[in-house]
Amino acid sequence: MRFGYWTPVFGGWLRNVDDEETPLTFEHIAEISRTADEVGFDVTLIPELNLNDIKGLDGPTFDAWATTAAVAAVTSRIEIMTALRPSFHPPALTAKQAATIQAIANGRFTLNVVSAWWEEEARQYGVTFQEHDDRYAVSTEYVEVLRGLWSETPYSHAGSSFQLSETYLEPKPSVLPLIYAGGESEAGRTAISSFADAYLTHGGTVEELRVKIDDMRRRREEAGREPFQHFGMAAYAIVRDTEEEAQAELDRITDVREGAAYESYQQFVSRSHLDTAVSLRDYSVSNRGLRPELIGTPDQVAARIREFEAVGVDTLLLQFSPALSELERFARDVIPRLR
Repeated sequence: MRFGYWTPVFGGWLRNVDDEETPLTFEHIAEISRTADEVGFDVTLIPELNLNDIKGLDGPTFDAWATTAAVAAVTSRIEIMTALRPSFHPPALTAKQAATIQAIANGRFTLNVVSAWWEEEARQYGVTFQEHDDRYAVSTEYVEVLRGLWSETPYSHAGSSFQLSETYLEPKPSVLPLIYAGGESEAGRTAISSFADAYLTHGGTVEELRVKIDDMRRRREEAGREPFQHFGMAAYAIVRDTEEEAQAELDRITDVREGAAYESYQQFVSRSHLDTAVSLRDYSVSNRGLRPELIGTPDQVAARIREFEAVGVDTLLLQFSPALSELERFARDVIPRLR
């Protein structure tokens, strides 16, 4: 099992807790990054939204790509997986940025291609918001263009969404970034089976993950592609010395109070074509993080992780609050039980 964490570019992950003791400063993000690099984490996911989906539209958020370059410079070991929404980035410029960041990261940079869901964000930032299936078609072509620019000189492309003629991109990335992607709709799973190297999913139960992974393995084989390199899942972890303490923390963070932090809730549900119903309680933590039930004592959480490992999950992308102290607790109390 590989252990990852979400870099808290929104200042936290809880919609019902105002102060998560996770200040949105680069000094704090750098401290988290260096700590994770030292205590045994394998990867960090740096999410990308220009509006704050956790704390509300007026909440702060850092730019994912600027943060990525900085995190790459202050770490030496962990994989740095950065979210990319194709509609927000011209592909040739992304290919150039990725090659540069790969040089800074010494080969540790990877991409999570996200086909986007938030229409209000696109409106505010002047980006065309396409229909659901069209967004996955664009992502498929976008990845084709990235790989072409990273491997051919000069590179030309004439497609439905992108046109390039005799484009030079130098230097090439020292290591081609691995492409991750996630999606639950029919269009999403079909597209991801054709262009991604690895599959990511929101949090789910063991049985839900077994069904998803079996389905994606079948689709990949039918597409005539090599097997996915990784199956990753988002999760929120609560580790305490006793079950009672863990349950008390769960109760605290799921004290649902609808307000500004829920403004994007209906858009997320309606635009994402999810295969699992999402309740407001689920939504009090980002990315369905409570569904895996990584909640309890270190032994209980480790046992639950083994269940996910048994059905094919090999990468956990974990959220914590407060980010730094809980990341340290997980590394100290849970990871040694699984290695």
